[in-house]
Amino acid sequence: MVNATYDASASLIVTDAGTSNVYNPGDIAWVLASTALVWIMIPGVGYFYSGLLRRKNALSMIYLSMMTLAVVSFQWFFWGFSLAFSGTASRFIGDLKHFGMKGVLGEPSIGSARIPSIVFCVYQLMFAAITPMIAVGGFAERAALGPIIVFVFIWSTIVYDPIACWTWNSNGWVFVLGGLDFAGGTPVHISSGTAALAISVYLGKRRGYGTEALAYKPHNTTYVVLGTVFLWFGWFGFNGGSALSANLRAAQACVVTNLAASVGGLTWMLWDYRIEKKWSAVGFCSGAVAGLVAITPGSGFVGSPAAVLFGVMAGTVCNFATQLKFLAGYDDSLDIFASHAIGGVVGNILTALFAQASVAGFDGITVIPGGWLDHHYVQLAIHLADSSSGIGYSFVVTTIILWVMHYIPGLRMRVSEETEIVGIDECEMGEFAYDYVGLETELKPSFSRPVAESREPDHASYSKENV
Repeated sequence: MVNATYDASASLIVTDAGTSNVYNPGDIAWVLASTALVWIMIPGVGYFYSGLLRRKNALSMIYLSMMTLAVVSFQWFFWGFSLAFSGTASRFIGDLKHFGMKGVLGEPSIGSARIPSIVFCVYQLMFAAITPMIAVGGFAERAALGPIIVFVFIWSTIVYDPIACWTWNSNGWVFVLGGLDFAGGTPVHISSGTAALAISVYLGKRRGYGTEALAYKPHNTTYVVLGTVFLWFGWFGFNGGSALSANLRAAQACVVTNLAASVGGLTWMLWDYRIEKKWSAVGFCSGAVAGLVAITPGSGFVGSPAAVLFGVMAGTVCNFATQLKFLAGYDDSLDIFASHAIGGVVGNILTALFAQASVAGFDGITVIPGGWLDHHYVQLAIHLADSSSGIGYSFVVTTIILWVMHYIPGLRMRVSEETEIVGIDECEMGEFAYDYVGLETELKPSFSRPVAESREPDHASYSKENV
C-alpha cells in the first residue's frame, strides 16, 4: 500500500514498501501542467496539416490527431512506457517490468528523482503520442484510415519506444555515450520525419502529381495559423517541462524555445519574400515550427544568443530542404521530412556545438562536459552517430512495417483512385469539414486556374506544389 503525507514544509512524502520519498508539489504541478500543454500540441498538428491540404481531406487529419492520441495512450499503458523507461532496460530497449503500468506510482522516476514515476509516465505519454502523429502526415490524401490505427500501434512499439529508450533511459547507448537531447530531437523529430519519408516513398505519388491538379494553395490558412498557435503554446511544456522540475533551467528552456521559434518564423518568411514580395503567413508558421524543432534537443543546454542561430539555421536549412523531394522524386505532401527530420539534425548538430555546462547546471543538479563552446569536441561525433542511427533505424523499420502490412488482407494503405478523387473525408469517414467540397478541379482539370495563379513558389513554404 502507498501512503502519502505532507511534512511541515508542505513537501509530499510517499511511502511505498517501507521506503519513503520526498517530492516538491511545485515540481509535480509544473510537470502535470506541461503534460496538458503538450497534449494541446497533438490536435495542433492535426489543424496545421488540415489547413495545408485540400478541403476534401481536411477533416481526416484532425480526426487522425485524436485517433493517434487514443491508440498511443493504450499502447503506453499496455507496454510502451515499460519498453522505453524500465530501469532494467538494455542498451536498446526496455523489458516488461512495468507491463500494464505495474509498479508505476510513487517511486522516483527514471527521468528525475524529483518527481514520482506516475507523473513522469503521463508526461512522457504525450511525447509518445505526438511523434507518430507527426509521421502520420505522410499518409495525407491517399491512405485508408483503418490500417493507420494498426500502423500507429506497431510503429510506436518498435520504432519510437526503442529510440526513446536509447536516448533518455539511463541504460540507453546514446545516454551512456553522453548524448545531449533535452526534449526529443532524435526520438520525436528525426524518427517521425524520417518515417514520413518512408511512408511517402511506399505510397507513391498522389494522383495528378507534377500537374496543375496539385498546384494549389492551402485550403485554410487560418487552420495553419491556429495549429501553429497550439504548437507554439504547447512547446513551452514540451521543452520547459523536460526540466522535470520548476527551476531556472525550465525557465531558460522556455526563453530559448520562444526565441528560436520567433527567429525561425521571420527567417523563413524573409526567404519567401525575396521571390513573391508577399508576407506569407504560411511561410512564417512553417519557419516557426522549424525553429521549434531545431531548439528541442538543445533547449536545456544552450544560452539565449545560441537560440538566435538555431532559428536562423532552421528557417534557412529547412526552407531549402523542401526542394529535396523534387530532386529525389518522392511526394512528401506536407514537407515533414524537410521540417522535422532535417530540422532535428540541425538541432542536434548545433546542440553539440553550443551546449554549455553552465546552462545545464541551472537546475542545480545536472553536470555535463558541454559541447564545442566548452572545448568538448567529441560531442559532435556522438550527436552525428545518434542522428544517423535515428534516421537509418526509423526509415528501415518503418518501411518493413508498411510492406508487411501491405501483404496482410485489409491492412493495405493506398486507397483507390476513385477515393482519392472524391476525398478521404467522404469515402473513409462519411463526414466533412465543410458543407461544400468542390470537385470540379479533380474531375475537370481544365476548370482549374493557371498554375501561375494558384501555386506558391517552389521553396516558399509547406504549401509549395505539394500540398
